[in-house]
Amino acid sequence: MATNTLGTAEEQLVVFRLDSETYGIDIFRVNEIIRLREITPIPQADAHIRGLVNLRGKTIPVVDLRSRFGLCSAEASEHARIIVVDTDEGNVGVIVDEVREVITIESSSVEETPPLVSGISNDFVRGVANQDGHLVTLLDLDKALGA
Repeated sequence: MATNTLGTAEEQLVVFRLDSETYGIDIFRVNEIIRLREITPIPQADAHIRGLVNLRGKTIPVVDLRSRFGLCSAEASEHARIIVVDTDEGNVGVIVDEVREVITIESSSVEETPPLVSGISNDFVRGVANQDGHLVTLLDLDKALGA
């Protein structure tokens, strides 16, 4: 988290879309964003583990967030991307429908998730931010990528 000249804590988020919902993850966790490419399946892996990709000589696992969140699968569009994120176990790629933008929000604009929220499990969510009249669900990456 950064602090602006007024002393208010800010965070930068990479905002992406899954289905019709908008999500954000801390930009400092993002290593890079790449186009969808050939993914080598892993036999007997969990359904949300799509497989492995070779990224400049490194093999990284790829997680399908649609499957992880229990959303219907969809045809990959030209907008689909793999966001390569840093985790305690190394880099992991996450497939998203579209990367929208990078935004800066004030930490004070982040609210707790209401208890009766439908959609993805609250276990994967660390809060909700209001950005220009649109809600952005903030993911807890460690929980979303965990087993």
